[in-house]
Amino acid sequence: MGIGYQNVAACATLVLVMVMTEIAGICANSSTLLHSPCLERERQALVKFKASLTDSSNMLSSWHGDDCCRWKGIGCDNVTGHVVMLDLTTPYVKCRRPMWEGEYWLRSDDEDNCDLLGYQYLEARNVNSSLLELEYLTHLDLSGNDFYLSPIPMFIGSMQRLRYLSLSYARFGGRIPSNLGNLTNLHFLDLSGNEFSRDSNINWISHLPLLEHLNMMGSFIYNESQVNIINLTITAPNLQFLNLAANGLSVSNLDALQNMTSLVHLDLGWNNLTSVSSWFGNFKKLEYLDLSRCGLHGPIPNAFQNATSIEFLDLSRNHFDSLPSWFHKFEKLKHLFLSSNNFQGTIPVALQNITSIEFLDLFDNSFTSVPSWFVELKKLVYLDLSFNKLTSMECSISSILKNMCHLKTLNIGGNKLRKEFIGNNDLSTCIRHDLENLDLSQNEFNHHLPSWLGQLVNLRDVDLSNNSFNGTITQNLEQLVNLEIFDVSNNYLTGSIPSSLGQLINLTNLDLSNNYLKGFIPTSLNQLVNLIELDLSRNKLDGRICIDFQKFVNLLYLDLSSNNLYGTITVEESHPFIISEMEYLKLSNNQISGSLPEHIGHIMPNLGSLILGNNLINGSIPKSLCQLDDLSILDLSKNRLSGEIPNCWKDNRKWDEINLSSNKLTGTFPSSFGNLSSLIWLHLNNNSLHGEFLASMRNLSQLLIMDLGENQLSGTIPSWSANTFSSLQILRLRQNRLSGSIPSQICELSSIQILDLSRNNLNGSIPRCIGNLRGMTLEAPALSPTSSAAKPRNSFNRRESDWREEDVIEVIKGRELDYIRILKLVVIMDLSQNNLVGSIPDGITLLNGLHSLNLSNNHLIGKIPNMIGDMISLESFDVSSNQLSGTIPSSMSALTSLSHLNLSHNNFSGPVPTDNQFLTYDPSSYADNPYLCGFLLPNKCGYSHQVNGTTEFEDEDSNLDKLEKWLFYFVIVIGYATGFWGVIGTLWFKRTWRHAYFGWVEDLADTIYVTTAIRMAKLKKWMMMMRNRVVV
Repeated sequence: MGIGYQNVAACATLVLVMVMTEIAGICANSSTLLHSPCLERERQALVKFKASLTDSSNMLSSWHGDDCCRWKGIGCDNVTGHVVMLDLTTPYVKCRRPMWEGEYWLRSDDEDNCDLLGYQYLEARNVNSSLLELEYLTHLDLSGNDFYLSPIPMFIGSMQRLRYLSLSYARFGGRIPSNLGNLTNLHFLDLSGNEFSRDSNINWISHLPLLEHLNMMGSFIYNESQVNIINLTITAPNLQFLNLAANGLSVSNLDALQNMTSLVHLDLGWNNLTSVSSWFGNFKKLEYLDLSRCGLHGPIPNAFQNATSIEFLDLSRNHFDSLPSWFHKFEKLKHLFLSSNNFQGTIPVALQNITSIEFLDLFDNSFTSVPSWFVELKKLVYLDLSFNKLTSMECSISSILKNMCHLKTLNIGGNKLRKEFIGNNDLSTCIRHDLENLDLSQNEFNHHLPSWLGQLVNLRDVDLSNNSFNGTITQNLEQLVNLEIFDVSNNYLTGSIPSSLGQLINLTNLDLSNNYLKGFIPTSLNQLVNLIELDLSRNKLDGRICIDFQKFVNLLYLDLSSNNLYGTITVEESHPFIISEMEYLKLSNNQISGSLPEHIGHIMPNLGSLILGNNLINGSIPKSLCQLDDLSILDLSKNRLSGEIPNCWKDNRKWDEINLSSNKLTGTFPSSFGNLSSLIWLHLNNNSLHGEFLASMRNLSQLLIMDLGENQLSGTIPSWSANTFSSLQILRLRQNRLSGSIPSQICELSSIQILDLSRNNLNGSIPRCIGNLRGMTLEAPALSPTSSAAKPRNSFNRRESDWREEDVIEVIKGRELDYIRILKLVVIMDLSQNNLVGSIPDGITLLNGLHSLNLSNNHLIGKIPNMIGDMISLESFDVSSNQLSGTIPSSMSALTSLSHLNLSHNNFSGPVPTDNQFLTYDPSSYADNPYLCGFLLPNKCGYSHQVNGTTEFEDEDSNLDKLEKWLFYFVIVIGYATGFWGVIGTLWFKRTWRHAYFGWVEDLADTIYVTTAIRMAKLKKWMMMMRNRVVV
């Protein structure tokens, strides 16, 4: 019986195990067993809704088949099959949302991915009413899509089962429908980031008693005439999340908040609060508080000190200047934003005891020192001290890294730290270093690269650019196997590029530009197949380029410019530099030879910048370049290109620059250039182009530079007005075959600051209106060149460089100069070597910002304008080889910046001024002016001093004129009196005397006339003799 009992027991146990196993299997697959397919009526409603959408990114590609419950974004009740959830939120919103909910930190690659994901969204002119068929819907999320500012549909207010409604960042507009107040079951409502009307009625919010989460951020729906939105939320006693950021609220609107003590998350950032009420201390449960950019100032208010549960505090972009001593009470604080305030001096000791802190942002203040206790904040994951005024650190950077083993991001860029603060500590005290992002850029570090760099094996992004690091690139970088970005540009590094860099196979961005590196480019770089950006420009690299760039299938940006590298564009029908995905290619200032592939525009369809200037490239310009939709910069200057410029250009509205200067191009100006309405810089100078100006050129209305100099263009200068080229700042037509007069409309080009029409066949006079060129005055708006700060990553458009790489050749002070980096600061007018006649307009003296004025080798007459002394910026003045006369105006002595003067080969007379810089000019400046006299000239002046601004010669001439005038009047009066009374008396007394008297009077008049004439002649001769005696 015992054995039988045991067998029965064993069998029962086995059965029990089998049953339990089956039950477990049933439970594990309950969702499958209980799943009911969606209802056909609701499936048809979803199909109709999909048909109303534009889905260019295929977000709804899974929406096919009979069971809509398996479609992406659809959730169904497992029992009834009813659709209860429709979630079509885009990846873009998922990237944005953490920033507002406290999940503060995104790595740089995540940010890049979010940018790419931002292009995935749905579009529609309105929300299709077919959604009304989903009568059991409890969750509706359409956030991040584009509904073209259409209003929220009224029918949503009738979907009363909704518990979750999110329409954020969906570009809804108009008025918010008041019937949203019918959704009394709502727990979650997010209408943030839309463009609603400011007169929207928001009273309906008070009808939502179950609300726990309300986000109206950036809706700008509040105005003073409405009921306070915060008062409306009092009816929701369970409200825990409230975001009213960027709604134009003032501090008077906040009083109702003092009773909402259940709040856990409160965001009032970007409002006009200016102060904080004392009742803020009532928020004992508050964990998240954002008061960024609220106009708050002074010390941080004491009202905060009782809110000790805070974990996230954002007070950035205010005007706070100190931390209170009680700040250490925030023992739970993990995330602290104090960036862009007015903090100064040493980092406040109030932070010392907040050892729980993980995220600390002190960016953009005026801190000058980091205290020694700072290393005690050992839980820090993110630390940003960038763009302060740090000049000292009581703890070195290496000691920070040694103690903060969990730190992932350290940013100390944009300060004034030097080598002694780098530190050389061994970092081995940390079992594992988590540091991924290190930014020490834009400081004054003037030592070797940090020796501890190779120990941070998890580094992904290293930026040491814009310092004074010297020595060689450290050899232990091969240990940084996770490194993706390495930027040491704009330093003083020497030696060769280490071949060990080729082991960093995860590199996506490598920037070694603007150093003193020399030698070959190592072939080991062939292994960096993940590169997106490679910049080795402005070094001293030489030798043949042996890198096969076609292996770099992801390479978008390549800059090897300003080295001494050589290679060929085309090698046996292969094109080593031609990469299909590339957007930016710059090889200028090297010794690259060969010809451009005829189909380059088809091989590189994404090309935005092609910069190959100053090389040895020959052949013709491929027509396929015309077809590139993204091309904005084409620089093929200073090569050996020949043939005609293709006439096939089309406007892609992205054009910045075309530079084909200094080649051997022939033919005429392409009429299709007139299609490039967005073009800013046009350089076609120093070629052999011929023909006349085309009417289509008027379409280039955005031009800043037009340089067509050194060609064979003929005809007249068109009557370009301000309506044609309102922004034109440099017009250079020198050394062509242009004829006719200078059109007066040129005076309307008020932005012109370089006008060079020299070495043509222009005739006529200088326009009287020339003084209207406001771009040549000191009152002209100053447009400074863009700073040379490092370029933004993955920004390949050259607009950020502005004028820094533009160059124009001008003849100034008798020398030909190539202006590049200071081009925007140069103001020049050159009308020399033409056939201009007439006088120099007085209005030209209004151009007080002009640096150089060259009117030489014309046929100008008259005098130098007396007011020339008003041209106070003038550094070079050349009017040589004309027919000018008169004296040198004394006002020229006021031109203290004038270092080059050429008045030679004219008819000037009188003394040369002896004030200021006139004592320094070479005598050749006055050559072939025989009537000039003065110091260092062959003709000496007897009286060289001036009295009251007038020379002795001028005084003597004036006195002689006065004497001659008085003598003339005296003779007239005597002759009149004698003749009149003599005739009257004779005629009165006797007729016989009359005849005798007339005869005597006539004889007397003859005698007086002759005598007077002889004496006057003698007097003038004597005066001339006295005048000549002055010259020894």
